[in-house]
Amino acid sequence: MPEPIDKFRDITLSVVMPVYNEIATIEEILRRVRAVPIPKEIIVVDDGSTDGTRDILRGVAARDEARVIFMRENRGKGAALRAGLERVTGDIIIIQDADLEYYPDEYPQMIDLIVEGKADVVYGSRFLGRHRAYLFWHYMGNLFINFVANLLYNTTLTDLETCYKAFRREVLDGIRLCSNSFGFEPEFTARVFQRDLRVYEVPISYAGRSYEEGKKITWRDGFVALYWLLWCKFFGFDINREMLARMGMVSHYSRWISGRVLPFLGEKVLEIGSSVGNITRHLLGPRQVIASDKSSKMVDTLRMHFVEGEKLRIVQYDVAGPPPETLRDADIDTIVAINVLEHVENDNAALRNMRGILRPGGRAVLVVPAFATFYCRLDKNLGHYRRYNKLSFLRNVRAAGYTVRYCKYLNMLGALGWLVNGKILGRRMMPKQQMRLFNKLAWMLKLERHIGPPFGLSLLVVAEKGEP
Repeated sequence: MPEPIDKFRDITLSVVMPVYNEIATIEEILRRVRAVPIPKEIIVVDDGSTDGTRDILRGVAARDEARVIFMRENRGKGAALRAGLERVTGDIIIIQDADLEYYPDEYPQMIDLIVEGKADVVYGSRFLGRHRAYLFWHYMGNLFINFVANLLYNTTLTDLETCYKAFRREVLDGIRLCSNSFGFEPEFTARVFQRDLRVYEVPISYAGRSYEEGKKITWRDGFVALYWLLWCKFFGFDINREMLARMGMVSHYSRWISGRVLPFLGEKVLEIGSSVGNITRHLLGPRQVIASDKSSKMVDTLRMHFVEGEKLRIVQYDVAGPPPETLRDADIDTIVAINVLEHVENDNAALRNMRGILRPGGRAVLVVPAFATFYCRLDKNLGHYRRYNKLSFLRNVRAAGYTVRYCKYLNMLGALGWLVNGKILGRRMMPKQQMRLFNKLAWMLKLERHIGPPFGLSLLVVAEKGEP
């Protein structure tokens, strides 16, 4: 491979190539892909070829020019792509067809915005770039499919059906793709826009081929695309994403819960699990804040929403693992972890890791979901391992080396809604109407400062780092 381009020297690109009966082009397209000066792995998935392509690919595998997966039978492009995506190890993934319609030497412009941290997904648009004049009815079909997708998902995409889609590997986290056919394109696109990812389009060159030259997609696949766009929108929604989106509706609650923790903050604060920054924005002020999240995607999102400077740093950190020296040496006097510990399998280890970051006498401000008996499908869909009983949680906090200084239940109103929807009605999600109503009634939570609620949806604990 030629000397890597400096900008891309420190990343690895995973090229996933589904193949079905491409004996005329497979060797040339692999040559072009290998020639791109970016560190890469090439994963080729032969989807049951019968024209001799498999024999060529056996030679490719023997020469270690690519990883080759042989499907037992032809199952479709979507199935082949899933098989390849399950095996990627690179930082960025790009999909490459095995014909010669697309130009691998345009990979740099496809991944540039991702490397710069500005995009999660990049589509290479055939209609914005140079392209061969080709098949009028295919063009009209593409326009119609794009129109429907833009209408359903409130976007402005020009080329949903393009092969060239580049994306960060983390984009696949939590996405369950089902289509075995060309329906992969609309299904993947629907999932991307449902998750509010940062999507860009860049112009690419395109040399469309005719059916005589081997083109496989037909007018029937247009109906397949419509099916997947509609199914993902109205029936096959992503429960976890939808739950998080609905929890994001309660902006007044975020302001209120931030107000409850502000009196306990010191001068240098580390926020664990900052996500998109709903709490972070309320912590900023006279103090120094370090916002952190285990997801690199969320870290990039934070950097899009906030400007780092003297009062704010943004770092990637998973509290399930030991803290890096940069955090241990940061002289942190307060750690804030709001609705974090329930997402960590070994929460006791997480408590000890937090303690290792705090300076002597520092405090951890913890908000966790209360009452183990409240655990239900709502918790499961949010990725909660557990809910907490007050006495057992305080015992665990003390065992991790803390002295408990404050403990109160929070959010009586929310506890009632959770109990009815989750335990009594067995719902998978909180209804949108109720979330909007709760947000409007969040002002009532201010009364809790005066009445000392005997129960609540959450537990607020302030714990001080004790002696070793």
